[in-house]
Amino acid sequence: MNTLYDIVGIPFGYLMSWIYQLVPNYAIAIIVFTLVTKLLLFPVNYKTQKSSARMQLLQPKLQKIQKSFANNPQRQQEETQKLYAEEGINPMGSCMPMFIQMFLLFGVIDVVYKPITHILHITKSVRTAAIETASQIATEFGVINGGKAISSGDLRNELHVIEALNQFPEKFSNLSENFANAVSEFSQRFTIFGANLGQTPTLHPETWNSEAVILVCIPFLAGIAQLISSIYSMIHQKKTNPTPQAGGGCMWIMMLGMPLLSIWWGFTFPAAVGFYWIWSSVFSFLITFGLNMYFTPERMISINEKEKEKARIYAEKHPEKKTFMQKMLEASALAEQGTNNNRGTSLDVNGDKMSRSEQNKANRDILKERRKRMAEKYGDEYDENDK
Repeated sequence: MNTLYDIVGIPFGYLMSWIYQLVPNYAIAIIVFTLVTKLLLFPVNYKTQKSSARMQLLQPKLQKIQKSFANNPQRQQEETQKLYAEEGINPMGSCMPMFIQMFLLFGVIDVVYKPITHILHITKSVRTAAIETASQIATEFGVINGGKAISSGDLRNELHVIEALNQFPEKFSNLSENFANAVSEFSQRFTIFGANLGQTPTLHPETWNSEAVILVCIPFLAGIAQLISSIYSMIHQKKTNPTPQAGGGCMWIMMLGMPLLSIWWGFTFPAAVGFYWIWSSVFSFLITFGLNMYFTPERMISINEKEKEKARIYAEKHPEKKTFMQKMLEASALAEQGTNNNRGTSLDVNGDKMSRSEQNKANRDILKERRKRMAEKYGDEYDENDK
């Protein structure tokens, strides 16, 4: 897991270091950092929201398919996949931003946990010596890391070093690269309104001072920001598609569950991570709101026609390439053939039982016919002798 943090954290660390040099305050640097990452992801968000808006245009056709084949789930699925293929829409496309956001989170956490590495660029040998010193302080005085030794593999070891240095600066005076002064100066800027962003918020602080109150507020603000964004998305979806959809209960669970999860995580990670989530939700809301205003129904009709034409031209120029939905159709046909083979015996058109060989031949004929129809539809070559 630490390797994944390192892979994503290194490029993010350079970005954060560059921003911190321009804005020498860690809280403001996080806000700028969040804005930059959102702008980098804007093309993905644009494509995803456009796909979502196109899916809204398909709702009448999808509902018609559901009604027409309500008693035939297999045919309903097949017709739905055909519709997606004709429209050039990948229904799984909206999942990409979620995976990207989770991937980015590893980088953010690594940058927050390792400021001595990513912001101050202290060499590994000096960092190792500082961790050993902090570990000795922890076991000797019992005021750091619960009195337990700090290992080099601990993701939070650099935050423990900063905490130890703030309490025992003389213990680090012999380290090279002006380590003590550099870390001490950075620690003063690793704050928001005087609260150390390297600390993990808790509902049971030793003292309820201003720092403890600010730290406790951060997870709750992260949850509120997430909740506002979720409520807006649900309201917009109901406005654009007022017909009740299956799985509405799951949507409510997600709407309430994600903010609660943000709050819980906010009390698990350093405050800087929760501070990042606050601004991530704020910027995501603003981008979503702006794109919803841009994708008006009239504009979406025009965009949809252009996308369908683009998909048609691409299919003509690249007949050998299968789209995601074409592959799904073929897989569905093969799966149905396997299901039929497992049923044992079937009836022919006269109602008589077919033997195993007759059933297999009938299934092959059905599969061939489907492949032929698909080949004609997408301009592919079809070989009658293809098994």
